[in-house]
Amino acid sequence: MRQKKVSAIAIKSFALLVVLGTAYQAMAQDTKTPYPNMAPIEQYLMDRTAEIALARTAAPESISRDAEVLVLGRHGFDTTVKGKNGFVCIVERSWTSAPDADFWNPKVRTPICYNPAAAHSFLPRNIKRTNLILAGRTKTQTDEAIVAAVDKKELPAMAPGAMCYMMSKQGYGGDSIEHWPPHLMFFYSQTDPATWGAGLPGSPVLAMTDTREQLTTFAVGVQRWSDGTQAGEAAGHHH
Repeated sequence: MRQKKVSAIAIKSFALLVVLGTAYQAMAQDTKTPYPNMAPIEQYLMDRTAEIALARTAAPESISRDAEVLVLGRHGFDTTVKGKNGFVCIVERSWTSAPDADFWNPKVRTPICYNPAAAHSFLPRNIKRTNLILAGRTKTQTDEAIVAAVDKKELPAMAPGAMCYMMSKQGYGGDSIEHWPPHLMFFYSQTDPATWGAGLPGSPVLAMTDTREQLTTFAVGVQRWSDGTQAGEAAGHHH
């Protein structure tokens, strides 16, 4: 079980605390998990045109319309649309974007647009994770392989300025978090969250540190979805 230190402050009307906090901690499941194993690959795949459109909803159109788009096939992600601005939009599946309880949930669809720095430094981890999963590895084997690749520097350190947009009104985060509130994430090789004031009273910044993967992720909630509509209550799910 990966240990993730999670500290969170709720932002405005939606409880980013609950949503992101719960999602990113490794949750110990006492009860029988509803998704104990990988489902047939077909259940994770989508119509390509629909997947391209969904991937682009991660960021405002001004960014996503010129982005490269990757689509999941039986053997991993393929570049389906060439981009012009260095951004890469992708619909991530459960094994790279959901809490442990939903690790194999075939319904998870998380649109994300990575900026050029993140596309070169963070995205390779999720591509590798996906390839391992599709090759039949277990969650534990996959986690260990990623940690080993980070240790050996086969996977790059985070590039300066690496970040992504997660502002889609669509998609599905999993049974525990059906919908992510709109937010931005910033990726650093392991960093003290205090340098951002993360988790301090009143701070809108949330931080997650994964010591084994030598990764610190900062998340900041934003007020609008990628289509420009106000977030807030639309995110729902008050706990």
